[in-house]
Amino acid sequence: MELLQPGESQATRLHTPKGDVEGVVTCVTPWHFRISVPEDKAALAATWLRDLSDGYVAFDPDPLRRLPGPIVVSDSEAQPVTQATGVPESHLKPYYIGIGSTTDLEPLPAFTWEEREPEQLRRTPLFETHRQMGAKMIPFAGWEMPVWYTSVTEEHLATRQAAGLFDVAHMGVYQAEGPDAGVFLDSVCGNDISALAVGESCYTHFLDPDANVIDDTIVYRRDQDKYLIVVNAANDDKDWAWLNAVRDGKVRIDSQRPWARAFGRRVILRNLRDPKEGPDMRVDIALQGPKSRDILLALGCDAETRKRVLALKRTELCEATIGGFDLVVSRTGYTGEKMAFELFVHPERAVDLWNALLKVGEPMGLKPCGLGARDSLRTEAGLPLYGHELAGPFNLGVGEAGFGSFVKTYKPWFIGREAFLAREKQRQTVVVRFRFTEKGVRMAHLGDPVLDRKGRTIGFVTSCAIDSEGFLTGQAWVDLKYAEEGTPLYIFQGKPQSLGKSPAELKTGDRLLLPTPAVVLSRFPR
Repeated sequence: MELLQPGESQATRLHTPKGDVEGVVTCVTPWHFRISVPEDKAALAATWLRDLSDGYVAFDPDPLRRLPGPIVVSDSEAQPVTQATGVPESHLKPYYIGIGSTTDLEPLPAFTWEEREPEQLRRTPLFETHRQMGAKMIPFAGWEMPVWYTSVTEEHLATRQAAGLFDVAHMGVYQAEGPDAGVFLDSVCGNDISALAVGESCYTHFLDPDANVIDDTIVYRRDQDKYLIVVNAANDDKDWAWLNAVRDGKVRIDSQRPWARAFGRRVILRNLRDPKEGPDMRVDIALQGPKSRDILLALGCDAETRKRVLALKRTELCEATIGGFDLVVSRTGYTGEKMAFELFVHPERAVDLWNALLKVGEPMGLKPCGLGARDSLRTEAGLPLYGHELAGPFNLGVGEAGFGSFVKTYKPWFIGREAFLAREKQRQTVVVRFRFTEKGVRMAHLGDPVLDRKGRTIGFVTSCAIDSEGFLTGQAWVDLKYAEEGTPLYIFQGKPQSLGKSPAELKTGDRLLLPTPAVVLSRFPR
């Protein structure tokens, strides 16, 4: 049905508890469809559709499932249609009410991706600006990026106490457009994209059919049929290949129905960092911290724009012209700050916006910040990093990372749904936030062993960084029973190959390497 153009019709079938109803479905507009059924079945069909929309009836053995909606179901004047008979089931659909079990269609190949080292490092529009400002530049995810300007601690504290300015123009920025955009994104995302109103955003994940994390992302609804998707720089090329392969029906999206195609295949996907997108191009600059809104508005704007920006709640966005810059202004970020913004600007205006923000913001305490502070801020805030708290050497899933509530299993179908439910049913581990109990200890790194008070290995460190109070704070993947706040942990930093002599060989003055004590914190700062 989703492939119908306005004015086109096709035979269809409704599976109801009172028997099947044959009919014809006609696309009036992309948001308006007419179903024509025999007169003696009209009341049954209308009642069934209304009850499904209102969520009043069970329609699947899986009680978690409910249909998107509500939708408006109204009676229509009779239209001349051809009676449908012998309607075949749509084997290519991954899900519908009354879905069959098997067919002999050719299975699609699994998605594969081979990481390739770039021939040369890429640079954001702000590269020369960073060099002129004396930033320490390092390779990161195929890009040459600033790691700090002064020090990680100074930039971290500036963000917590005033504001920090971050170049995140290396992040992938896509746009999904058209009447099928929301339906497609609900196929490829675990969160409920259809629940977003215009001007809202949500954190979500791309999962493969086995519920492995392809990437985590934020989806922003710009308009009725226009969504921004921002992805990790390290996964940009992979994500773009995945989304296009799913849309084009070239990869397996369902293990139980390996021939199935995703919903929303007419979606238009655009890479907004591609120069061919011209005036629609966008890159991301992040302005984070308690004074970030004051700094943004100090650029100048009209009264109506100021009112809209002041009204933005967390995760909300609006289109705005501020300081002469055409922006998408979103109250989101990767630092854990309650007052924080991501500003999507044309790459040709990125340097001007960066400089303008620094000029008005420096008197308020704004500082440019590099990747070091970005990592320490997100670690302190308990936010995940792909390759550490998601996927990575331990292949951590969304549930293990502590973000299972962002996967909406009431959606009837999305890629990885069944595997996610199975994985959650048997999951015995989770990521916790911890802090070393003393200052001045050695940094912990990804993979460092975590022990309980009896010396048993219960997990591994995933991230660690300096926090606002000068302690080392991190995240670790541990057994569930050690996740309670206040639980003592012991960590061997650096994964030592040897702890020293055996106890029988010890003499006065000898040293043994001991694990460093830490304690489990609340999953997110209060």
